Amino acid sequence: MADNTKPVLELTGIHKAFPGVKALTDAGLRLFPGEVHTLMGQNGAGKSTLIKVLTGVYTPEQGSILLDGRPIAPRSTLEAQDLGISTVYQEVNLCPNLSVAENIFIGRYPRRFGVIQWNKMRDDATRMLRQLQVEIDVSQPLSHYPLAIQQMVAISRALNVQAKVLILDEPTSSLDEAEVQLLFSVLRRLREQGMAILFVTHFLDQTYAISDRITVMRNGQLVGEYACSALSRLALVNKMIGAADNAAPLRDDGAVAALPETAAPVATAPAAPAAPLAEPLAETLLETRDLGRRGALTPINLTIRKGEVLGLCGLLGSGRTELARLLFGADKADSGSIRIDGRAGASVFANPRDAIEAGIGFCSEDRKLEGAILSLSVRENLILALQARAGIWRAIPLKRQQELAHDYVRWLGIKTAGIETPIGTLSGGNQQKVLLARWLATQPKLMILDEPTRGIDIRAKEEIMDYVTSLCKDGMSVLFISSELPEVVRTADRMVILRDRKACGEYRRGELDDSSVLQAIAGETV
Repeated sequence: MADNTKPVLELTGIHKAFPGVKALTDAGLRLFPGEVHTLMGQNGAGKSTLIKVLTGVYTPEQGSILLDGRPIAPRSTLEAQDLGISTVYQEVNLCPNLSVAENIFIGRYPRRFGVIQWNKMRDDATRMLRQLQVEIDVSQPLSHYPLAIQQMVAISRALNVQAKVLILDEPTSSLDEAEVQLLFSVLRRLREQGMAILFVTHFLDQTYAISDRITVMRNGQLVGEYACSALSRLALVNKMIGAADNAAPLRDDGAVAALPETAAPVATAPAAPAAPLAEPLAETLLETRDLGRRGALTPINLTIRKGEVLGLCGLLGSGRTELARLLFGADKADSGSIRIDGRAGASVFANPRDAIEAGIGFCSEDRKLEGAILSLSVRENLILALQARAGIWRAIPLKRQQELAHDYVRWLGIKTAGIETPIGTLSGGNQQKVLLARWLATQPKLMILDEPTRGIDIRAKEEIMDYVTSLCKDGMSVLFISSELPEVVRTADRMVILRDRKACGEYRRGELDDSSVLQAIAGETV
């Protein structure tokens, strides 16, 4: 019988750095037998790095890892697996062309006199999946089954190595509600059998549906470990984003510890006064009807009016970026329609070029991967969208390119030695201004800004948002996505709250402040 009073796994004082980046600073984690322990944190909190330290992908500079009270130092995922630490990743890491049974036993085929015992392998695979209440034909290729079943096969494979700890890294990100419930029923049975389960997710509803304890990380550090029943949704959101709250962490014995009397709440800047409630513009620019994508966004109805800033508020994984990508055609919607200027064209955009032709611009949240081409000049980066709309057979004359580049460098105050300077040599704020100029050059009807001020200084943020607001006065609409909630509250004419891939409420300017927007995101009454 497992001793549930002692952690089966404990990480203490973990430090991990990369060139120019401190990924983990004094991070820690405890897992107990017979519990589902959820690891929560915003993007960049250090969750993935901590898991990679635990599974032997990274070696920490400092800290200790104890498994059943004994120190371990895995140097590879295989070594971690041999110790009893198994991981199921967000993307199922199996071979779809092989049978279900082969995937469960791959690398560990049962043999007799060197010959694979196919019948035994299929019988054992059937028995193992039946323990998870999954009844399928294990001789069929894995690709014949939906993603939820593939997740069960991955879990069965992980358990086949006598795992003591099961790590599930974003396992529900591509599952629908019924598939999530199937996975949770399996996790509850494994918990009853004494398994220690680490569940990594961004979804609040799922966290409270399955968790016994919650560990929160922020900026590579441990914020605290909490009993799920003792941590409200609002307190959890506050801890993830760094706002003040009064929830107490757990003591070493698992009870909730009182906050020290000397502990002062985190100081937060007062919210700027909301502008007077603006009258909504009657004319609609864009309207969606049941727009959705399986595993990414529950079908949503959305209206964007001409000349307004519509803010999307929610935690990472709430569906903000997924909605933006569907509107731009970067991802293909599998339901619903988009109507622009009252005209219904194609049901959805097949690709970004269709969206550009319809008058939509999109500044992605990842300016290095999906935005700036660092080796190209300011001029070349700036004219990319305009050239894409014109097509490869209608090259924009060099003189026109130069005129546009000089104009936008001047209008946006882009600090650069010249328009032929590689954009990779510019500061983050100036790179962001070039990307903004790229889309403004297409004279869009709607500009989608996904985290347009992430990683840039305060002055550059103010300059970008002031310029965007001024464009709305000239009739351009903006869909504004930002993790900096006070920025959205101050800027948006309306806000749509997203939670767990669903639209959960709509508010006009002045109806929410910095505090009540957190309540709305957490799902508490405003």
